[in-house]
Amino acid sequence: MDSQTTLGITPIIIGLIVLFFLGARIVRPTHRALIERLGKYHHYAEPGFHWIIPFIDRMYQINTTEQMINAEKQEIITNDNLNASVDAQVYFKIRPDEESVKNSQYNVNIINYQIVNLARTTLRNIIGTMTLKSANSERGRINKNLYTTLIEETAGWGVEIVRTELKEIDPPKDVQETMNKIVKAENEKVAAVDFATAVETRADGEKRAEIKKAEGIRQAKILEAEGEAQAIALVNEAAEKYFVGNAQTLRKLEALETALSNNSKIIVPSDKELINVIGEMAGVLPIIKRSES
Repeated sequence: MDSQTTLGITPIIIGLIVLFFLGARIVRPTHRALIERLGKYHHYAEPGFHWIIPFIDRMYQINTTEQMINAEKQEIITNDNLNASVDAQVYFKIRPDEESVKNSQYNVNIINYQIVNLARTTLRNIIGTMTLKSANSERGRINKNLYTTLIEETAGWGVEIVRTELKEIDPPKDVQETMNKIVKAENEKVAAVDFATAVETRADGEKRAEIKKAEGIRQAKILEAEGEAQAIALVNEAAEKYFVGNAQTLRKLEALETALSNNSKIIVPSDKELINVIGEMAGVLPIIKRSES
């Protein structure tokens, strides 16, 4: 091979090498690719090495991993005519099959932008029918409705809505201060009711204790009265037994009882009848004095 032939082949080899590198493409495992030829879809590319015709073919790589987009904070007028600042996040991913990847590029223009605006519009429609209080207390319901609507509306976009998260629902500052005062007042009211209930319970307990104490005193007095009645009954029985028709002897015995209760020293008259009565009541036999012979 002469030098002229060599010089002719060399540019061709160099051109082929340059053409090879110009058409070489690498698709990562996190992506899928669509290859268009002269502006028309040609074929689908899996992860790995691919070669396209430079200047004729064009490759578009699409990320199929889970992505998060912020729906951006917006002011929404609630059903009770209050402005609420609402922010949300949407998590989604493009399905890795060929049809889904094609739909994400050919059925919707700038998919991230479309999802953001769809989420914002859906939030306005949902929260606009709710009061500010119910919107704050029913975040789960708002999330569920937002998630369901996004799935329905993006069915032909080749995406999978993984989840939605409502980040915040903030009322205006003056409304927030008023709500805080209302909550504080309600808490103080509950505390006051609890305190009143505790005081009432304590008073009721003290009342029951006083009633039991009074019942105890009453029972003691009843028992004392019954004892006195029994004592009177015994006295009456003794009087009927020993002093029927002899009032004078009874009077002497009562005088003797009074004297003995005062620890007084007395001289008992030598009245045989009185001594016999005292002895019999005390369980002592009377002493009979024998006459001196």
